[in-house]
Amino acid sequence: MRVLLALPPMAQFNCPYPATPYLAGFLSAQKLPSGQAIQIEQVDLSLELFLCLFSKAGLAELKVHIEKKLVSVSQKNSQRTNVETIWTPSMEFFLSAYEDYSSVIEPIVQFLQNKNPSLAIRLANRQFVPEGPRFLPLDQYQDLKDLFGAMGTQDKAKYMASLMIDDLADIWREVDPDFELSRYGEKISAALVSFNPLIEKLKNPGPVGKIFWHYLGRRFPTGDYDLIGMTVPFPGNLLGALMLADYFKKLAPLVPIAMGGGYPNTELRHLQDGRLFKWIDYLCLDDGEKPLWSLIKRLSGEEINEGELVGLSYFNKNDGTITSYGAGQTPAKNLSFADHPGPSYIGLPLDSYVSMMEMPNPMVRLWSDYRWNKLILAHGCYWKKCTFCDVSLDYIARYEPGKSGLLVDQMEKLIGETGQSGFHFVDEAAPPALLKGLSKEIIKRQLKVSWWGNLRFDTAFTKELAEEMRDAGCIAVTGGLEVAGERLLKLINKGIKLDEVARVTRAFSEAGIYVHAYLMYGFPTQTVQETVDSLEFVRQLFFNECIQSGHWHRFACTAHSPVGMNPEKFSITLQPPKIPKLEQGGLFAWNEIPFHDPLNVDHDFLGQGLRKALYNYMLGIGLEEDVRFWFQNENGSSDRRASRSSQRGKTNFGKLIIPKTEVPANFVARALERSKSK
Repeated sequence: MRVLLALPPMAQFNCPYPATPYLAGFLSAQKLPSGQAIQIEQVDLSLELFLCLFSKAGLAELKVHIEKKLVSVSQKNSQRTNVETIWTPSMEFFLSAYEDYSSVIEPIVQFLQNKNPSLAIRLANRQFVPEGPRFLPLDQYQDLKDLFGAMGTQDKAKYMASLMIDDLADIWREVDPDFELSRYGEKISAALVSFNPLIEKLKNPGPVGKIFWHYLGRRFPTGDYDLIGMTVPFPGNLLGALMLADYFKKLAPLVPIAMGGGYPNTELRHLQDGRLFKWIDYLCLDDGEKPLWSLIKRLSGEEINEGELVGLSYFNKNDGTITSYGAGQTPAKNLSFADHPGPSYIGLPLDSYVSMMEMPNPMVRLWSDYRWNKLILAHGCYWKKCTFCDVSLDYIARYEPGKSGLLVDQMEKLIGETGQSGFHFVDEAAPPALLKGLSKEIIKRQLKVSWWGNLRFDTAFTKELAEEMRDAGCIAVTGGLEVAGERLLKLINKGIKLDEVARVTRAFSEAGIYVHAYLMYGFPTQTVQETVDSLEFVRQLFFNECIQSGHWHRFACTAHSPVGMNPEKFSITLQPPKIPKLEQGGLFAWNEIPFHDPLNVDHDFLGQGLRKALYNYMLGIGLEEDVRFWFQNENGSSDRRASRSSQRGKTNFGKLIIPKTEVPANFVARALERSKSK
């Protein structure tokens, strides 16, 4: 029994995404009753397409596509103005520097794979690569120290190499708008109620799609598999997954294909359009281990109860409907997370992953630079109450913690398997009690590791626990602060208070653990005043050295969250898009839902100020500035008058009246003082 587990393009390429390793780890530990061996092959097509595009042959293809595009437009209309509509500075620079790009691209990729370290000195001195548009902002600085402070030679070199890759990625995107460095076809797949756009794109793929198709022909000359499993974690993997499925359906039409992952789990739970099953045979929702294992047993000829296949859907040709296995039956018990053997990275080209440093910000670097073994400490979320979150779905709702001893066993196994001692715990929210037990076990075994992960700023994270986590190798934590206002924190049901957040984050920072906060704006009924107050609280967290990094994201209403399921409780009205009729295929994806907030606050305008402020705070700039400074109107000035209209948020873009913050200037400082006195 030969099984292929594939991650379609594009996702991260500094280390493997954990979905296929978790499936491979579980399936490799199983034994078929017949004694037939299960051969698991993992393939990371995200990495492989990256290496294909960013190679000497890939750049030659890029040059051909640019020249063809220019010639095609020139032939249609000889007027210069029309030609200029596709002529960009990036394209112009690429063609002028093509020979240099072609000669350095493969050494640069090798350097980013940590295979060619001697290039560092030339790269750091800016003497090696063509410097395109991405390098222009550096011209205002005499030395990189002025921008980033004292950086080592290797860091400067990696930054220069990463900028060159970004320059080339910009050109690939201009040639094929479906392409981005860490996603492919995302704009098509996001909020896609109709399957038609994807079908059309599969018929007429862009240049990157055609390159990917030809690469598949070289990579898989035969379809010698008994089952193909594809994981689709994000919208930016769906188009690549369907192209992969399309290739195998033409090459080996009898080989069954199953698709699962984060995107189907959240977007395809209400699927009506059976045309998807022209490309796949099974759609897997929720955890894939048990359904795939049951499917493998069935394909090997074993008689199994359909209840064991719960989680799998297929197209019923008899009545033309999408049918789920085990309907009306008692499903077999879910696989216990505590009994999961953990991930396996065997078969993945671990020495070929590419580490980039597109921003020197330490948290951004953790995502895109270093090599990490991805590990899950607990299935689901121990809090599972946040009203903006998909708490009704299995991946959040079913909470099962792992066991500290077994988790550290898995860590030791992965260190031996990969040669890497860095770990990224990819939990929804790592539980404090489990982190305490894990830290004690790591220290007891004298295991020297580095790790980071996501958590809630729970009051259980005391100064003592933060220090214990540090001693066990914790280098950073990320946590959801979200709206940073007491009324909205209650509405979100976050279960934390602002003064508690200040104390918890400061405890981590004082322990030497880097702290990154996830921040949200635009939650239903959020006023301008509350947005300004959120920023003031965040400013004080930076000023008092509680956090070192953050990211604002705009609230999105999802179908599986309490907000999406009960919008009237949050004073909003859903405005769902028009769903195709069944004779037109019916509904394809359903998750993010537009909504109307009666306050009608201009969150687009406010978001610009929030992001600008945060960017500067992370550089230590403007921390003593009045937060109203960051909300500039279209004339470059800020109106600081408070009024009722600012509360309602009904003024026009660029003319929004920004009120003075109502958060006391010493709010965080006083909270920290109170914690010392206890």
